[in-house]
Amino acid sequence: MPCNPEELKHVPLFELFDEEELAVLASQVELKQFSARQRIFKIGEPSRCAYVLLSGHIRVTTVDEDQQDVILDEPAHGDVFGFASMMDQTAHQSSAMAMEESVCLEIDRHDIATLLQRKPLAGLDMLTMLGRQFHATQRLIQLRAHRNANEIIEEESTFGERVADMVAGFGGSWKFIISFTTVLIVYTALNIFLSHRAWDPYPFILLNLFLSMLAALQAPVIMMSQNRQDAKDRLRSELDFEVNRRAESEIQALSRKLSLLADQVSDIEDGLRTTAPKG
Repeated sequence: MPCNPEELKHVPLFELFDEEELAVLASQVELKQFSARQRIFKIGEPSRCAYVLLSGHIRVTTVDEDQQDVILDEPAHGDVFGFASMMDQTAHQSSAMAMEESVCLEIDRHDIATLLQRKPLAGLDMLTMLGRQFHATQRLIQLRAHRNANEIIEEESTFGERVADMVAGFGGSWKFIISFTTVLIVYTALNIFLSHRAWDPYPFILLNLFLSMLAALQAPVIMMSQNRQDAKDRLRSELDFEVNRRAESEIQALSRKLSLLADQVSDIEDGLRTTAPKG
């Protein structure tokens, strides 16, 4: 089914194209209709085409170490999926399924090659848009990677939780120990010195009551602060896991690109050996 060039204007990857470039690309691509629950491609299949969502709902998933489906993306109108695998000519690293009746543009390498042959400057427009998307993704990763667990906890903490942290921080310091010991010594010394006129004579029953009340209040406050510390530790571990997972993904992507470059260099060397004059 032919494509209307107007549809391509809503695709971010092609939004810098002029009318002629859009017309050339529209004459190459095809419209594909997918029914609900229809598989578009799956992991491991050869990547022949990329797709642009025009209408409907598409879900892109992968499989984790526990063999559970994990949602990677749910493209919006005009978003491209399967593009990287198509350009690299590698097997799909994810699966895509239409969750409802959907219409997509189907694009293959031949379509892109024909466009670049007729309109070479279109390649620069595509690279510009890919660069913008890359920078946007990079900024998002940097923001997520530099999140401070303490700042996030403080932003979400209530007044009572902040008071609990202050009480726990003061109660677990040498300042509290020294000042509290001083108060106890002064209190007992005064009552011993005043003898029969003391308001709390030995064995200091009133003092014991105050200490019991203080311990009864201080214990749950300290537990509240410890629970907040546990929440901070969990958040730190989650952030560390996200950073490590992204780093692993980037390393794997770089490894694949280096392997591809090594293969291309080997092909060039073989070509040079073949065409080199024998002497």
